[in-house]
Amino acid sequence: MKGGKRLAFTHLHLHTEYSLLDGACRIGELVDAVKAKGQTAAAITDHGVMYGVIDFYKAAKEAGIKPIIGCECYVAARTRFDKVHGLDNERYHLILLCKNETGYKNLIEMVSKSWTEGFYTKPRIDRDLIEKHHEGLIALSACLAGEVPRALLRGDYDGAKNTALWYNDVFGQGNYYIEIQNHGLREELLIFNDLIRLSKETGIPLVATNDTHYIEKEDSAVQQVLICIQTNHIVGEETGLEFKTQEFYLKGENEMREAFSAVPEALENTQVIADMCNLEFEFGKTKLPHFEVPNQMDHFEYFKRQCFYGLYTHFGDNPPQEYVDRLNYELSVINEMGYVDYYLIVNDFIQYAKSKKIPVGPGRGSGAASLAAYCIGITGIDPMKYNLLFERFLNPERVSMPDFDVDFCYVRRQEVIDYVIRKYGYDHVAQIVTFGTLAARAAIRDVGRVLGLPYPTVDSVAKQIPNELKITIDHALKISPELKALYESNEETKELIDMARRVEGMPRHASTHAAGVVITRDKVSSYVPLAVNDESVVTQFTMTNLEALGLLKMDFLGLRTLTVIDDTIKMIRKREPDFSAEKIDINDNATYEMLSSGKTDGVFQFESAGMRSVLTRLKPQSLEDLIAVISLYRPGPADSIDTYINNRHHPEQTVYKCEQVKDILSVTYGCMVYQEQVMQICRKVAGYSYGRADLVRRAMSKKKVDVMAKERENFVHGLKDENGNVLCCGAVANGIDEKTANELFNEMSNFAKYAFNKAHAAAYAFVSYQTAYLKCHYPCELLAATLTSVLDSTGKITAYIDECSRLSIKVLPPHVNESTEGFSVSGGAIRFGLLAVKNLGRGFIRTITEKRRNSPYKSFDEFCRRVYGKDFNRRAVESLIKCGALDGLGLNRHQMIHILPTVITQLDDDKRKNIAGQIGFFDVDSSFAQPEQFYAPKMEEFDYETLLEYEKEVTGLYLSGHPMEKYKELSKKIGADRISEILSSAGEYSSKYKDNTPVLLLGSIASVQRKVTKSNAAMCFIKLEDLTGTIECIVFSKLYTEKAILIQDGNVVLIRGRLSLREDREASVICESIEPNPKNIIQSEDAPKKKKREGVFIRVKDKDDGRLQKLETLKKIFPGAFPVYCYFESTGKYEHCGALDFSEPVNAELEFVFGEDNIAVRK
Repeated sequence: MKGGKRLAFTHLHLHTEYSLLDGACRIGELVDAVKAKGQTAAAITDHGVMYGVIDFYKAAKEAGIKPIIGCECYVAARTRFDKVHGLDNERYHLILLCKNETGYKNLIEMVSKSWTEGFYTKPRIDRDLIEKHHEGLIALSACLAGEVPRALLRGDYDGAKNTALWYNDVFGQGNYYIEIQNHGLREELLIFNDLIRLSKETGIPLVATNDTHYIEKEDSAVQQVLICIQTNHIVGEETGLEFKTQEFYLKGENEMREAFSAVPEALENTQVIADMCNLEFEFGKTKLPHFEVPNQMDHFEYFKRQCFYGLYTHFGDNPPQEYVDRLNYELSVINEMGYVDYYLIVNDFIQYAKSKKIPVGPGRGSGAASLAAYCIGITGIDPMKYNLLFERFLNPERVSMPDFDVDFCYVRRQEVIDYVIRKYGYDHVAQIVTFGTLAARAAIRDVGRVLGLPYPTVDSVAKQIPNELKITIDHALKISPELKALYESNEETKELIDMARRVEGMPRHASTHAAGVVITRDKVSSYVPLAVNDESVVTQFTMTNLEALGLLKMDFLGLRTLTVIDDTIKMIRKREPDFSAEKIDINDNATYEMLSSGKTDGVFQFESAGMRSVLTRLKPQSLEDLIAVISLYRPGPADSIDTYINNRHHPEQTVYKCEQVKDILSVTYGCMVYQEQVMQICRKVAGYSYGRADLVRRAMSKKKVDVMAKERENFVHGLKDENGNVLCCGAVANGIDEKTANELFNEMSNFAKYAFNKAHAAAYAFVSYQTAYLKCHYPCELLAATLTSVLDSTGKITAYIDECSRLSIKVLPPHVNESTEGFSVSGGAIRFGLLAVKNLGRGFIRTITEKRRNSPYKSFDEFCRRVYGKDFNRRAVESLIKCGALDGLGLNRHQMIHILPTVITQLDDDKRKNIAGQIGFFDVDSSFAQPEQFYAPKMEEFDYETLLEYEKEVTGLYLSGHPMEKYKELSKKIGADRISEILSSAGEYSSKYKDNTPVLLLGSIASVQRKVTKSNAAMCFIKLEDLTGTIECIVFSKLYTEKAILIQDGNVVLIRGRLSLREDREASVICESIEPNPKNIIQSEDAPKKKKREGVFIRVKDKDDGRLQKLETLKKIFPGAFPVYCYFESTGKYEHCGALDFSEPVNAELEFVFGEDNIAVRK
């Protein structure tokens, strides 16, 4: 008490949801609770991070609460650079709070370095950093994990005292406090009086805090669930992080006064500290990095000159007057709003990319609507041609910063980022944090797991939540009768859903934004705190908060399609040297006919079954049609697709609500499709400025009810300012009746949340059309480039090879004399790329292609000698043999596999002799002039089945055939579902393949993974493949027991089941029945007949079986060509193990070594 006045209590030790699964305080609810308890200020002190600082600051300010910005830092026991296991595992907690901007800058510098320099299991600062950056900060000695409490708990009072005095000396009297807590913990009671004594002896003031991790006392269960999610435990198990009481909640002042009645001054000091903390953030003021202009020219004049140069380049010396007017208007707005340097910075790195021949997209987002951007070279489509509104991107009434997102070739995107880092400095550029949150289904699954509920129970509940973007559990309960019934009828389900609702939406983990980069004038760490994610330095503030602080945020996106187009054009130029993307005819009838037929595999944006269906019905004739389809084909506006298509084919049936909207909606046949149309209607019908129209569009899209209610009146009847000046005249004043005006406003309101940005759609439609044109006229090149771009996905390669087959384009197997790294075009066919072959590094592939430059490889022997070097190894050459890349070089695959060990041994010996200088004069003359050919015994080629198995082993695909080829016609006849179609379209809102959809599959079993359940029942997971792809099939114990004899590798089976779609994995099938391969096989005429495999077959446990050494000895003593196969019981698979000269004595020896029952011979 001071002067009889009771001071308020302030929470100064408080963890929000951004303590990541160790804090259950949602920021919005937290601020509301602080206000409800009558408190006027609160601090944010998350563990080692400042992720939530800006959100907390904004929410607190809005609620009238004073925000205190801080962090609970980890302090290294020695220095932040010491990272020795055992010695440096201990770390101490320390609360740091910002008094002012100086304190904020010092805190973010320390927090940044705790990640970039001090991270060792946790981000750590040290005394050195504290001494350098203490100014403007208040420090509290923290909880039981603080350095002072730890010393007291060890019984080291003098050590605790010396530590407290050191901190007090560094921060200064009145800026360091001894923190005292009372959560009913035994350890707290043990040191309670010592802390008070310490305060009295040193004069360091006390401050009382509650280590707040959740808002209400009953929320302790939520906190425990979050900790179990983090530590992968079940509730009730020992985690090492559980709280031993339920007192870690947001307590009211009276509760705190009761807990600390012996030291009332410790409570009063919370307000003293709150009064000292007065940090204010500045929002909305742009802080662009400095950009150097040639010859110290005025930045705007330089920008203007560049834009007009581009205008004349595009449209000649006398461009249309409307273009000149539009450009002058844009330039004036850009200049007035202070974004000249923004354009110059973006243009600079785009021009760098183009100068290095790095493919750049034509635009992305609303930036494509800027004529200035088109003229200077940032974007690639004419915004006037497609009626794109500049005001959608930038207008004087826009508060937030505009945003140029740029697509680059996904292979070379990093080169552009590296250029930016070089230009502005590595410490002026950082990537941006993003957070994975507990979405509705994920929350159900995580909570179900930590509550120990059976998987089928949790899975059935999760799947009742519609697979929609941003769906919430509450919304799912409203729209899913099945989920609601489960919730109301089953207590276990109710408990699961209620707990999931309490954690839903909370940040689960921090990661790095896929494309976001921030560029700053000064060091990034002078504006925002940094962290490290997967070795990348990232800002601790999200993209939206960086923008709010006025920092320049850029999206450097990698778009695979740009790489595909670039690779395609490079291949085309081998036969048409003058070809370029600029020569693509945007009105090519053949291309539109192809799109209209739905033959769109490999066409950007148009590959899905649903999209193909729309195109075949619409029959597009122009880029405007493609722009509309891209915009409409989404869950919200999809209802307008039928209307659009009908009106497109029957224009006379198009209806407009009033004449004023006709020229706006005629391009989309009366349908409202684009955000820009909403803005144009507001302007033309009600007299809005484009800036005001954009604000209304935003309010509609975000369903801001209060704003929309006011704007309805303005839209219908108009608006004047306080001086009587007309801001908008209203629809009625323009001759539209009130009823029609309200209907029009309703239609805009309903559609605005789904309306698409036309500028973005136009840019992407342009890219889509380019791929369609290339596929139509250069299918080999386009599909070869596409195949190269999906090398990491066997399923996609299979699907595109299937498309090649449909187009009668042969896909030739890889070959060392023909193949390049990627897929390539070879005389009207596509040649398999060597990068698609396993165990081949880029270095070895380069050696292969370089060595053949002057002459092709003529024999296996010659190939091995020419490419022998550091990248040459047995696995690599074996892979080349198995995939057929060495076919035609004199030996069959069987012979090459057989002699390969001898070849490698001989080459290694030759190298050793050469290095050791053991080759004499006569040796050089005889052996080096004409190397002796490696001897290969005559051996029959592997049988067809083995060849296919080897091809699949090293490429993931069957190259010279397919086990399911002879079932092709049968599959069509019985109506079996194609696996590739299931995988590519499952879950799409327009797809026939939904969760629980019945499917019929005819396929070969590629592998079987058997498993024993907790109830000791056997089940299995099958990888089933047809001609188009591979899918996982789950066989539960009852069916597995009945059909185990059928479930063997290589068996062809007919499976009936139901699709299982989960948000975190590829589609799978729950098997309901498994039948043997149908008897009435319709065999393709050209399907090769299987040949029984000859050889000696040996059964062993696994590859570590010691008897295999004796087999190797026998092969050396009796070399020959009779194949040897080993069956490994551990994997259930056969492997080819070389060959020997088989005879009765050899057979007797094998039976003696391995046992008679483990040997079988087939001749």
